[in-house]
Amino acid sequence: MPLSTQSEAGDDQYVLVASLDNAKNLSNILKAITFKDHALFNATANGLKVTVEDSKCLQANAFIQAEIFQEFTIQEDSVSFQVNLTVLLDCLTIFGGSTVPGVTTALRMCYKGYGFPLTLFLEEGGVVTVCKINTQEPEDPIDFEFCSTNVTNKVILQSDSLREAFSELDMTSEILQITMSPSQPYFRLSTFGNAGNAHYDYPKDSDMMELFQCTKTQTNRYKMSLLKPSTKALALSCKVSVRTDSRGFLSLQYLVRNDDGQICFVEYYCCPDEEVEEE
Repeated sequence: MPLSTQSEAGDDQYVLVASLDNAKNLSNILKAITFKDHALFNATANGLKVTVEDSKCLQANAFIQAEIFQEFTIQEDSVSFQVNLTVLLDCLTIFGGSTVPGVTTALRMCYKGYGFPLTLFLEEGGVVTVCKINTQEPEDPIDFEFCSTNVTNKVILQSDSLREAFSELDMTSEILQITMSPSQPYFRLSTFGNAGNAHYDYPKDSDMMELFQCTKTQTNRYKMSLLKPSTKALALSCKVSVRTDSRGFLSLQYLVRNDDGQICFVEYYCCPDEEVEEE
């Protein structure tokens, strides 16, 4: 492809260059965390981490490993910038996201450093479009202090089963209650909506349950408005890890396989609803 084979003589002026034969592999992951306009991009030798936050109660991170890119070159230990995610997605899908078999949009993403725009070179069918998106001063993301040593309960489910649960629960409910326990009901999702109370239980030996590690009974409530954005990631994913720590903070880790069979991760952190005492 022209973008992959073109002369890279001027690449030394960029602190970050990332190329993809299929821009859809990036746009799909970014759509899974698009619930606010702005996102923080942090690049290291390992790849890209994109962070979106809302009201200091919710944080979403997309991890796109360097191996997923056909080219990934970084000149510094880490490169950070903030960009309008809505504008970036509009640019990535500027060709309309072709559904013709074998036709993809190639992407070359370049960044010169602080104060410079993010430059996208997009090519489809021999037509090249250049987009320049203004970058902003990166703000430090919130540290939810969610670490594996404080995790009290963890389950890994097939995403199909969680999608089924959400389709059966009452999504008019303002909160989603999650109960995780070493004994029955093991893993329960509850809603309290217009149609009454609804519960969805998973036995710990369910075929849909790949891992069940619960050390103590915890019941926490989370605002549904905070959890709804994560359903975008759920729709793309094949597995989901649900973890809670000793404070009741929730981590949802989604394993997403792209069109080329490569794996990316999307993680959502959500704080519990403080208005409700833990049972």
